[in-house]
Amino acid sequence: MPLFDLPLSQLRSYISDVTMPDDLREFWDATIRDARAYPLNARFEPVENYLSVIDTFDVTFAGYGGEPIKGWLHLPATRDSGSRLPVVVQYVGYSGGRGLANQETGWAQAGYAHFIMDTRGQGYGFALGETADLHPSAGGVGYAGFMTRGVGSREDYYYRRVYTDAFRAVEAAQSHPEVDPARVVLAGGSQGGGIVVAVSGLVAGRLDGVVAALPDVPFLQDFTRAIDITPRGPYPEIAAFLARHRDRYEQVVDVLRYFDGVNLGRWATAPTLYSAALSDDICPPSTVFASFNAYGSGTSDASGPGPTKEIEVYRFNNHEGGQEHHWIKQVLFLRRLLA
Repeated sequence: MPLFDLPLSQLRSYISDVTMPDDLREFWDATIRDARAYPLNARFEPVENYLSVIDTFDVTFAGYGGEPIKGWLHLPATRDSGSRLPVVVQYVGYSGGRGLANQETGWAQAGYAHFIMDTRGQGYGFALGETADLHPSAGGVGYAGFMTRGVGSREDYYYRRVYTDAFRAVEAAQSHPEVDPARVVLAGGSQGGGIVVAVSGLVAGRLDGVVAALPDVPFLQDFTRAIDITPRGPYPEIAAFLARHRDRYEQVVDVLRYFDGVNLGRWATAPTLYSAALSDDICPPSTVFASFNAYGSGTSDASGPGPTKEIEVYRFNNHEGGQEHHWIKQVLFLRRLLA
């Protein structure tokens, strides 16, 4: 696909016009506090994965509303007894779930503990999911998909539940005795990358131990621009909903501000390596750069410049981004950071 968004020279300085709600911090403080009122109850059951070099555990923990969320924990089979490993907490792309026990183990093969969170209500696409979305708003009026599920209010919006699940997934990973709770890395692509950005901001001041963030071609950034210019889903779900509900634009945009990575990522303090693809017609590069340019800006004051951040740009790629090439860059980034 030809380039359709801003040229790279403009992307590097592009600032989103999304505004931060005055009560954003209070909203998320209350959301996380409510979630923590339920016991985390993280359980790790060993399962057969048919792999000789990886040990896998079937994970269940309490997410939003205390509801059960599934996941996998993969550990290198040759790990040292009594040692604690840094952990990569991975979030999954739109329509995917945690997959099968042997399906995604790359970070464990690289020597890390590897925790994969199932995404509630999803898992019908490229990877199997096993976590239901039990919230009453899941059956409300919305366009097919997840982008407008519960969009009538910030309390009911689908990604409030997903981001809360993702925050608690970090706590679940940290609770395992073979995981080093002080060395947590957040990773994910597309929707998973957007969740990385959100959780990077949500943990700041609320949960210690996150030392790096790896959002790859992240979704859920700069909503207002995304729904105006994106030709291919899932952002067009919102545009299609508004094409019928013509009087709800302002109300919907107001709700989305509470979940936009441009806003939540401002709070982040962990070093980050982003990626963007200039031909990406699912997560346009301007939305990714809007997020990258805002990331950590809420921590930049007289005491310092904010977190270290880097971005890799894949000029000729669509939403696949850098794929295996970018994974190597992520590995090298972590080796430098955690050395």
